[in-house]
Amino acid sequence: MSLRIFEDDNGKMNRSVVEIGGSILAVSQFTLYGDVRRGKRPSFDGAAPPEEARRLYEYFVERIRGAGVLCETGRFQAMMEVELVNDGPVTILLDSGKAF
Repeated sequence: MSLRIFEDDNGKMNRSVVEIGGSILAVSQFTLYGDVRRGKRPSFDGAAPPEEARRLYEYFVERIRGAGVLCETGRFQAMMEVELVNDGPVTILLDSGKAF
C-alpha cells in the first residue's frame, strides 16, 4: 500500500493509495499471464493452478484490507465485464518473478 503512484501537489508521483484515501478494485485475470515469447499463441503454462491462484488472490485482497484500504473484488474464475477510465499515460507492471 506504500507504492507511490499518485500525484502530489507538484504533479509528481509521490503519494500512495493510503495517503490519498483511495480504494482498490482487485479483479483476478488469468489471461494477463499469457506468455507469447515462444510464438504467436499465448501460453498459460506459468499460471498457478486454480486452487493456488484462488488462495493467492484471497491473500492479496486480505493484505490490502488489513492495511485499512477499501478493496472491492470481482468473482474469481467468473466472466466479467469491467469498465474503467485510465487517467494518465502511465502503466506499471509489477512482476514478482523478476529479480531487481
